[in-house]
Amino acid sequence: MAYSVRLRARFAETDAMRIVHHTEYFVWFEVARTELLRSLGLPYTEIQERGFGIPLVEAFANYKAPAKYDDEVEVKIKVGRIGRSSIRLEYEVAKLPGRELLCVGHTIHVLVGGDGKPQKIPDDLRELLSPS
Repeated sequence: MAYSVRLRARFAETDAMRIVHHTEYFVWFEVARTELLRSLGLPYTEIQERGFGIPLVEAFANYKAPAKYDDEVEVKIKVGRIGRSSIRLEYEVAKLPGRELLCVGHTIHVLVGGDGKPQKIPDDLRELLSPS
């Protein structure tokens, strides 16, 4: 299962050279992650209402080329692996319209209960998130 969102690099996301700051890619990853979950009918609020959190435990980005102010980009996301209590999500950021690859990365999240301890991912959530 793959999902994508389109964004435009805002001035506030850039440095003095109008190049998107490296940390903004993680914000873009979060936008894609949130929208992926929403598209599955599983917004973060529903996960929280069920008594779970899904904190980030690892984040990685490999930068290939810079995005600049006002560039339109597409952030693709897919579920890479689902463990007992963890989910690895993989990302690609490309500049439109030519799809020049700007960045690849991943994040790993762990499902935790109210006590902050890892919890087994419930079968219904696993089914929704499973790559198919």
